[in-house]
Amino acid sequence: MNRKDLHKIVMIVSTELIKEKGYISFVDVFIKLGYLDVKDYELWRMKKIPYLEKAIKVNLGKINFIMKTIRKNSLNGKLKQSWTGYKSWGKGNKIFLRFSNSGEENIEKLYATHFVKQKE
Repeated sequence: MNRKDLHKIVMIVSTELIKEKGYISFVDVFIKLGYLDVKDYELWRMKKIPYLEKAIKVNLGKINFIMKTIRKNSLNGKLKQSWTGYKSWGKGNKIFLRFSNSGEENIEKLYATHFVKQKE
């Protein structure tokens, strides 16, 4: 799929998420696109997968394109950025989960950002 087609699909998915949930999260987008299985997401939340990118079924270039597209369009659409902490599920200490292999702070913050519809 080329980037033009992917951009259209990402916009459709983003609109659906805003209508359903009132916000857009990158995790939800990857699940709706079929690039992240719910089972793998749950395994990541249970600390069975070390970082989320490992479970996403597309390369980093496509992940980056999707994230930039969502961020740009969300900010243009006047959605509010909201950082959301993703902590592990299950027994034991609840730890903040990693999204990326590098664990770089800026990348982690971007993945954990939700774009929320503002009240009118």
